[in-house]
Amino acid sequence: MSPPPAGSASPSIRLLLVEDHDMVAEAIGLALGQTDGVEVVGRSASIAAAVADTARFKPDVVLLDRRLPDGDGISAIGRLMAAAPEARVLILTGEASASAATRVAEAGGVGLVLKSSALHELEAAVRQVAEGGVAFAPELLAGVLDRLTGRIRLAGAGLTARERETLLLLAEGASTAQISERLGVAHNTARNHIQRVLEKLGAGSKLEAVAIARREGLID
Repeated sequence: MSPPPAGSASPSIRLLLVEDHDMVAEAIGLALGQTDGVEVVGRSASIAAAVADTARFKPDVVLLDRRLPDGDGISAIGRLMAAAPEARVLILTGEASASAATRVAEAGGVGLVLKSSALHELEAAVRQVAEGGVAFAPELLAGVLDRLTGRIRLAGAGLTARERETLLLLAEGASTAQISERLGVAHNTARNHIQRVLEKLGAGSKLEAVAIARREGLID
């Protein structure tokens, strides 16, 4: 492939920002929007909006918040990639663990960046994934490889989507009755969901299940 003509600029990295907190989104969008070679083509505040905007804008990179009003960002990676197969999905999170990084990799994501990262680190991660690389911290990468190769079992790997919803509600302190109401299922069904979550996480109580889930990066 021949180089671009002298003086021509490289195409900008088209980035879609998915973040529901206005101040955080504004700060990140403003900072990255002023970065050479990066164009923020849109901002979404939910998974549903992100899927629609990904299909509409066809971004090169989707910078996706881990926790959104309508669900877990990691669980939405597949939907975003179906909307734009060429898009590279980079997760933005408040806390990182090898387990969370493994879930990102298994879902087809290409990196995980802490919200506490400096701007130059975020910018570097965006450029890295746009160029076809991955952006996992070295201390997480070893754990990702161990889990992906089966050397370490990922806790909660067998949770269904409904069981993950149940786990998130447990983390919010919801009772069985509240989970039944929030999920729109019978009380006995909610209780069965909770029991399966406990069994799959190897937990003896709801509190222990939430503690294990936090430790393993299943929830923030």
